[in-house]
Amino acid sequence: MKRILALLVMFSATAVMAQPYIIKFATLAPEGSTWMNVMKEYDQSIRKESGGRVGFKLYAGGVAGDETDVLRKIRLGQYHSAGFTGVGMGKIAPMVRILDAPFFFKNHDEVDMVLEKFDGEFRKAFEDNGFVLLGWAEVGNVFVFTNKPITKVQDMDGVKMWQWEGDPVAEAAFKTLNLKTIPLSISDVLTSLQTGLIDGVYTSPLAAVSLQWFTAVKYMFNIPLTNSAGAVVIAKKEFDRYPQDIKDVLLKYGKSTMRKLTLLSRQDNEKSLGSLQKSKIVFTKPSSSKAAEEYDEIGRRARKSMAGKLYSEDLLSRVDRALAEYRATHGGKK
Repeated sequence: MKRILALLVMFSATAVMAQPYIIKFATLAPEGSTWMNVMKEYDQSIRKESGGRVGFKLYAGGVAGDETDVLRKIRLGQYHSAGFTGVGMGKIAPMVRILDAPFFFKNHDEVDMVLEKFDGEFRKAFEDNGFVLLGWAEVGNVFVFTNKPITKVQDMDGVKMWQWEGDPVAEAAFKTLNLKTIPLSISDVLTSLQTGLIDGVYTSPLAAVSLQWFTAVKYMFNIPLTNSAGAVVIAKKEFDRYPQDIKDVLLKYGKSTMRKLTLLSRQDNEKSLGSLQKSKIVFTKPSSSKAAEEYDEIGRRARKSMAGKLYSEDLLSRVDRALAEYRATHGGKK
C-alpha cells in the first residue's frame, strides 16, 4: 500500500511539473514580418528551456482586433499577452507615453539610455495596472507623410492629417501644430488616403511600406516626429499563476529576443527608407536652422501640455535632465 501511495505522489508531482502553460498572444504585426519571426524565436526558446511546459499561441495580423480590442479581451481572459505600440501601452500605463513624446530623442542611443535608466519605474507602472513587461520592442522612428511638401511649420496648414483613434500623444502634437486631425482606425487609413478623406499620415518607414500607405502619398518630412516605443506584455494574473522557473524563462528570453527585435526593426526601417526613395517618395527637410528650431519648440510645448495628464511634471523634468546630461557627455551625437 505504501508503495502504491508513493507512486501516486510521484505521478501527481510529475503531472504538476509537466503542466503546459499556453499563452495566447495577439499583435497587429502581420505573419511573415520581422516582429512575428522574432516572436516565433521567443516561443521556441521558452519551449526548449522549459521542456515544453510553456509556449505561445500566436495571433498575428490583427485577427484579434486593434490594440484597444486586444486589451479588452486580455482583461476578459480571452487572451493573455500582446505586442503593443504606444497606444496600447498608454492605456495600461499612461506614463510610458513619454517615450513617444514628439521631437524628443535625437538618436537611438538616447532612446536606449532612457529605457535603461527608467526601466524600473516603467515596469512598476505596468505591474500596478495589472500587466508584466516581458520586453521592450521598438517600432522605430515615425515620420510625417503628406501629399504636399513640408519644410517649415506653416507648410502643415491645410493638411488633412490622420490621427490614430484614442492616441493622446498624436493629439497633443498636432494640436500644438494647429492641425485639425481626422481620427481613424489603422484599417481605414489606406482607403481614406486613396479617397482623399485624409492627405497626411505618420508612421515608421517599415510600416509605410508594409501597409502600402506610401502608394498614396508623395512626400516624407525627413525629421522624425517621434520614436515609437513598443512592448510585449502579459496579464499579471496570468503570469502570477506560473511557477517561478517559468516566470524566469519568460523574462530572460523576453529581454534578449525583444532587444534583438528592436535592433532588427531599426535595420528594417533603414532599408525601408531606401525603398521609399526608390519609389520616388520625395524626402523634404527644414528649410533653415530657424525652421528646425521651430519643431524643437513645438516638441517642448507638446510635451509640457501632456505633463500632469499622461506623465508627471517630475518625470518629464528627470527625463529632460537625463537627456541633457547624456548629450553633454556624448557631444550631442546625432
